[in-house]
Amino acid sequence: MSFNTFPLASELLRAATGSGFLVATPVQQAVIAAALAGNDVLGIAQTGSGKTAAYVLPLLQSMLRRPAPSPRRVLALVLVPTRELATQVAETVRSLARFLPEAPKLAALFGGVSVNPQMMRLRGGADIVIATPGRLLDLVDKNAVALGQINTLVLDEADRMLDAGFADELARVLALLPQRRQTLLFSATMPPAVEKLAQALMRDPLRVQIADDALTVPDIVQRVIAVDPARRTQLLRQLIKDHAWKRVLVFVATQHAAETVAAKLYANGVYATPFHGGLSQGGRTQVLQEMRDGQWDVVVTTDLAARGLDIAQLPVVVNYDLPRSAVDYVHRIGRTGRAGASGLALSFVSATTEAHMQLIEKRQGLQLEREVVAGYEPTQAQVPDLAPVPGTGGIKGKRPSKKDKLRAEAARQQGGSPASDTDAG
Repeated sequence: MSFNTFPLASELLRAATGSGFLVATPVQQAVIAAALAGNDVLGIAQTGSGKTAAYVLPLLQSMLRRPAPSPRRVLALVLVPTRELATQVAETVRSLARFLPEAPKLAALFGGVSVNPQMMRLRGGADIVIATPGRLLDLVDKNAVALGQINTLVLDEADRMLDAGFADELARVLALLPQRRQTLLFSATMPPAVEKLAQALMRDPLRVQIADDALTVPDIVQRVIAVDPARRTQLLRQLIKDHAWKRVLVFVATQHAAETVAAKLYANGVYATPFHGGLSQGGRTQVLQEMRDGQWDVVVTTDLAARGLDIAQLPVVVNYDLPRSAVDYVHRIGRTGRAGASGLALSFVSATTEAHMQLIEKRQGLQLEREVVAGYEPTQAQVPDLAPVPGTGGIKGKRPSKKDKLRAEAARQQGGSPASDTDAG
């Protein structure tokens, strides 16, 4: 379905096609039409499905239909779980609004930076606010923004918002909104907490479910390489050199591992830098922009970058450490193969993480061959799956019993401690 078939203003269609939106994704086909009609929408869609444009375009179209109020007041509120996602949504709004006769006034509000520039930005009002719940409430308490006349509420990545502990803040924000409004809620998964939230917020919503198809990730080649933990960094460096990769996102389990792996790569001639929650907001923004500009070949990151980040033409994702769950695995590898492009997702496994990889495969319906790179053949024997996998924080949904832990401790005392999966190699 072409974007030109949507009943959108010519300026929006021009901006959409100029931004590469030529054929609508399934979530865009369903959501744009329903949102333009004023309906509530419950979208279950994985990252990379095109949902941001699916709600931004109707928001901008609705603002064209009605004259801008004077003084300005917030007409649309987009709630997101992270600073990075707030920044990306703001960039999408600016891009799609660039040909409008008068672009809406936009405010992106998030923590980790000084509140004063954001308060200055809100002077004179704003048309669209994109915010994390905590910072939004700070500004409400300072009387810098009012939410009583919102026409449209968007909850983006609702499951992650609740997982991040925003339930109380979210409840406070929702209590400030008018009862009569349009609500668009998007979530990659639909746990009971999100289902309950949707039932409380929405009126007969259109339910759009794209997540099941997205789990197969058809445009991404997935490979698994067996390697001992201590040799992963050396193997990663070899693969980057052999294949001349120039844009790679490497996922590790901890902030310390991100710093260590990036430093070892950089010391050996690979332009690598860390990216994690321990960096300042300015530092994180700078790293992302520098990667987009091609200044870094490799960014080594925690799961902070697994969702909500859109880096164009990212050909390779590497799971240096395995993620905790199959859902996290999908979000990680979904950073590549975006917008119809193909991508490669590599996962390193060892004797201590093989059982966890098998669990991910089972939950995704996958069966991936274990490859071995010459010169990096693993030497460790597989160990019983009795304790949490090092470097993953434990496997979600598969917790060891007390007896299992005692057995694992006895095995370690007899055979020595297994290698840590966050060892930088």
